[in-house]
Amino acid sequence: MVEPCPLIEISGTPRERGRMYGRQAAGRIRKGIAHYTEQLSTMDLDQRAVRDLVARFMPRIAAFDTAYAEEIAGIAEGAGLDLDGVALLNARTEILKLGKREAEARQEAARNPDGCTGVVVMPEAAEAGRLIHAQNWDWKVECAETAVVVRIRQDHGPDILTFTEAGGLARSGFNAAGIAISANYLESDRDYRELGVPLALIRRKALEQEHLALAMHTVYTTPKSAANNMIVSHCGGVAIDFECAPDETFQVHPERGLLVHANHFVSPVALAKLRDTGIVNTPDSLYRDIRVRDLLVPQLGRITRETVKAALADDFGAPWSVCRPPRKNLSNNLSATVAAVIMEPALGIMEVAPLPALNRQFTTYRLDMAVHRQAA
Repeated sequence: MVEPCPLIEISGTPRERGRMYGRQAAGRIRKGIAHYTEQLSTMDLDQRAVRDLVARFMPRIAAFDTAYAEEIAGIAEGAGLDLDGVALLNARTEILKLGKREAEARQEAARNPDGCTGVVVMPEAAEAGRLIHAQNWDWKVECAETAVVVRIRQDHGPDILTFTEAGGLARSGFNAAGIAISANYLESDRDYRELGVPLALIRRKALEQEHLALAMHTVYTTPKSAANNMIVSHCGGVAIDFECAPDETFQVHPERGLLVHANHFVSPVALAKLRDTGIVNTPDSLYRDIRVRDLLVPQLGRITRETVKAALADDFGAPWSVCRPPRKNLSNNLSATVAAVIMEPALGIMEVAPLPALNRQFTTYRLDMAVHRQAA
């Protein structure tokens, strides 16, 4: 049986929130740190080398928002762990990629791309007239044992519900103002020329905003170390997909009430200006978005959360499918769809199924949308 993600509830000052988080999720945080430390060791990086990599990001984190540095420190204190380990969890994509910078080592670091298939159903395409924002997260199968859902009670700004790896500040989620975000791995020939803000912090910052414009501004303008795709939506009926290069952002808009994105650039403007280097590791991305869209189009106007769950459970081309069962990837490493996350922000509902290819049992998590709720 696959265990549901535990719900972690935190509040107070950044340091207090971190300590509460660390105490409640200590076991899963330890597993996550051990997992990524082991992966880095296979790149011939000892603890000192890992600390040096983490140290490169700590000033970036503090400069972006001192509250995040405080919260990360609090998580470490609450879990009884070194700060370096929790910082690693919040910059793990960047640190794994920077573990080795030579050509051969970059291939090593890219062997486990952080995949995903994201989808937004606009109100006009939904049976209930409410926006649905959902995602399959494809990554290391072990992460099903380290994932959590965190409910963040804020003194200033909207409360947040986010699905993330234990110890992470955010991944997918929505806030009490009706703003939602999900993210997909992308890779380009511009990556890792400069250090940017870790992706987990960008997503958290977007979810802290009362206004959709400011959430989109965060995603659009914050410098990144590497490419990433982030879909931002509002329950009032707006959604934009942002294909982000480290230094430039491109937009993809819904068509016929649907927005679907996998792990390759689709913006014609982006493809004219950069080279997509990720498809070599995620060839199934080329049809995953097509499959989800084709399954949803016949249901336009009648789409529900159950319809979206069924589309994200698609097993065409298995094990190279939208819903990936645990399988060896191109580099003989075990990966899977770690979780399916279905959000209907207008109702304050998030449903999560860990390892959905093996487990179709969704657990429901809720956020009070009456708090801080206002028009975009």
